[in-house]
Amino acid sequence: MSVPQEHQSSTVDPPPPPPFDPTQPSIPISYPIKTLEDLGSRAYFKSFHYPFNICSVPLENSVLDNRPRVLVCHDMQGGYVDDKWIQGGSNPDAYAIWHWYLIDVFVYFSHNLVTLPPPCWTNTAHRHGVKVLKTCNAFDLTFMLVYDVLVPMKTKVLGTFITEWDEGKAICNKLLSTKESARMYAELLSELAVALGFDGWLLNMEVELELGQIPNLKEFISHLTQTMHSSLPGSLVIWYDSVTIDGNLSWQNQLNDQNKPFFDICDGIFVNYTWQEDYPRSSAAVAGDRKFDVYMGIDVFGRSTYGGGQWTTNVALDVLKKDDVSAAIFAPGWVYETKQPPDFQTAQNHWWSLVEKSWGAVKFYPRTLPFYSNFDQGHGYHISVEGGQVSDAPWNNISSQGFQPFLKFTGKPSPGTIEVFVDFKEASYRGGGNITFKGTLEENTDFTTKIFQGELLMDAVPLHITHSVKSEGDSLLGLSLHFSSTANERTSVLLASWGTNQFSRKFSKIIAPCQVNKPRTAPGWVVLESSIDMNGYTLTEIHAVCYRPKHEHSQLGLEHRTDGSEDTLTYSPKEYHAVLGHITMNTSKENTYFPPSSSWLVEGHYIKWSSGSQGSKNVSVKIDWKSKDGTASQFPKYNIYVEKLPKQAVRNHGVGLGGVQEYLGVANVEAFYVSELPIPATTSSLKFIIQVCGVDGVCQNLDDSPYFQLDVKATTVGGRKMFQLFSCVERNNLINPLAHSTNGQQLLGCKSHGKLGIRHFEWFDSLMCERSKAVNRGLLQSTSRMEIRELLRLPSRETKIWAFMILSMVFVILLCTLSNGKGGKETLVFP
Repeated sequence: MSVPQEHQSSTVDPPPPPPFDPTQPSIPISYPIKTLEDLGSRAYFKSFHYPFNICSVPLENSVLDNRPRVLVCHDMQGGYVDDKWIQGGSNPDAYAIWHWYLIDVFVYFSHNLVTLPPPCWTNTAHRHGVKVLKTCNAFDLTFMLVYDVLVPMKTKVLGTFITEWDEGKAICNKLLSTKESARMYAELLSELAVALGFDGWLLNMEVELELGQIPNLKEFISHLTQTMHSSLPGSLVIWYDSVTIDGNLSWQNQLNDQNKPFFDICDGIFVNYTWQEDYPRSSAAVAGDRKFDVYMGIDVFGRSTYGGGQWTTNVALDVLKKDDVSAAIFAPGWVYETKQPPDFQTAQNHWWSLVEKSWGAVKFYPRTLPFYSNFDQGHGYHISVEGGQVSDAPWNNISSQGFQPFLKFTGKPSPGTIEVFVDFKEASYRGGGNITFKGTLEENTDFTTKIFQGELLMDAVPLHITHSVKSEGDSLLGLSLHFSSTANERTSVLLASWGTNQFSRKFSKIIAPCQVNKPRTAPGWVVLESSIDMNGYTLTEIHAVCYRPKHEHSQLGLEHRTDGSEDTLTYSPKEYHAVLGHITMNTSKENTYFPPSSSWLVEGHYIKWSSGSQGSKNVSVKIDWKSKDGTASQFPKYNIYVEKLPKQAVRNHGVGLGGVQEYLGVANVEAFYVSELPIPATTSSLKFIIQVCGVDGVCQNLDDSPYFQLDVKATTVGGRKMFQLFSCVERNNLINPLAHSTNGQQLLGCKSHGKLGIRHFEWFDSLMCERSKAVNRGLLQSTSRMEIRELLRLPSRETKIWAFMILSMVFVILLCTLSNGKGGKETLVFP
């Protein structure tokens, strides 16, 4: 539809935003490197955003398991969408992956030259045992940095280096111009991976090359692989099936003599996804004892991929599993991008259940201690600490994702059953998620479902388990632990508080947990502790047990029979509703030790003030903290709060007003950037609190946490700071001198008076206005001309006392003179 002529001339396009300058302070984001010049200059390390992009969950030295593996290549809407906001975004429905137990290697892909994985992906992948690779896209050379750990089974994460089209060919001409340039850029890529903490590169060269450039290309691949291995043991460099050994851009869709020379000098090959049914088997034969390093591609969007992708992705997976090679699943975000029904949560769980059915789990946890999960998926509608909600704002931050449960997808729940799901709308104990159990359950019956599958070897030290539960009525929730011995003996232990008579024959042992009374725990939540000694056994599974005990006076209901027989009286099932908030396993009952606040050095940098409305202000500041003794922090995250301390009010006993601790966000590194924080006009200082959180999920008491205090910047009058001047008036409790309307005027901060007053006082405390009521105009004008700048700059208490005495005398002399001149009987009273 055309725009009416009369409106076309009035339409003005908004000015374009200023170009992104990574050196200037702003909300921390992840972004790619787009040019070879920026890569060569190491400009990324000069970016304001660089320290925020460092992974906070390290990768242990590791090698990939000697079995068929699953590589997942994440490609969504060009990359860097909701996941680019390092400190978290505001989309509660943002895309995430939570089936990490099905993944060995994770690649972050985009069509930029150097794709650096946002740290949120690396953090959560490493937490779950997955290697993270980065894609290098200069010549569509996708460098995948992988994160993999066997202890505790971390996933490898790769970045991507890619070159494509005419621009990519020009990049390759420079990159491969000499052997020295090829080695230099390989070392720069290795430096980035090591500095940011991801695990390798996917190289994707999708351009035609000259035959003479191939030796330098091989030098580039080989030197990158060797440099990565020496700098980061267990890292990966994977080659994408694109350009051949002759320099032709010709996808082979299998491993053969055209691409094997590249495969031989790196850690694996990502085979293009248009392969035929017999290609996996022939590729395995060519690879020999490295057949698990062959990752056959599957495009989930189904673009000419074997099996059709989408909801039949498992068809290709079945073939690869049978032929004993690895799989590379490209763009599983298809479920999210195409809005598969009925909703993303259901469709995502359904799609990954097909992968699990075909391939099976490849990661297991718990495997090491301590083990902790709050079941957070990394997005939601609230944030809780110890059951108390600290924020009701929608959010997303994949870094906050906890260990994800092994929940079986069952489709639409049947009537009379218990539905089990991760819920981010129901109240949480910590973070923004929980496991909710909801449905109907008869008395004296139970429902059991697996939540974790582990490989935790027990020793002589007892295992301590803490978990939190919130339930309605007589809906009871316990945990069962399943163990196996070296002789393959099976033992099960139930942790349940009461009403356990019905389980006497189902479990080898029943332990009644102790209820822990924690002062900070919110009402409705129950925290339970248990200890168990299973020396020599391996913990293999953790189950949730929903049950309802039998009551003496159970409610009977009339069951209608449809087969023609008489109706009968039966016990009526009741609604069941319980929530599991968290689970922690450790070898000690003691919580994490938190260093005292005095042991931290906390500083503020890049402080910037701006004006708000109605006398308010905004402030932006980067807050950094570190241990004073220089030791590296072992804490996985920090909750950030601000307390806006009001100006000291005039009270009978001189006690100032307290502040409210407002949740700002979470930091995974020892820095947090506060952007445009609104500050009411009544605020005198800001106290930024860094709440340290341990690996067991416990957070330091806010009163004991390190903090950074920032005084609110004073508004100036003619270049003179006025705060200290009128704090003197406040301390002396100046009372209304009954000033005439002709020579006195109300303070603007006194909203009850409704008249504009002297603009010098727009920033002033309203409570002070109420006590002062009015000030002589002539006195204010005289005072504003006083040259007191140097005096007020001096920090000593004695100087402030002298300043107060001098100013008080000026007040008295001027007011008395004016009062006598008018012949009035007004008096100035100091209490």
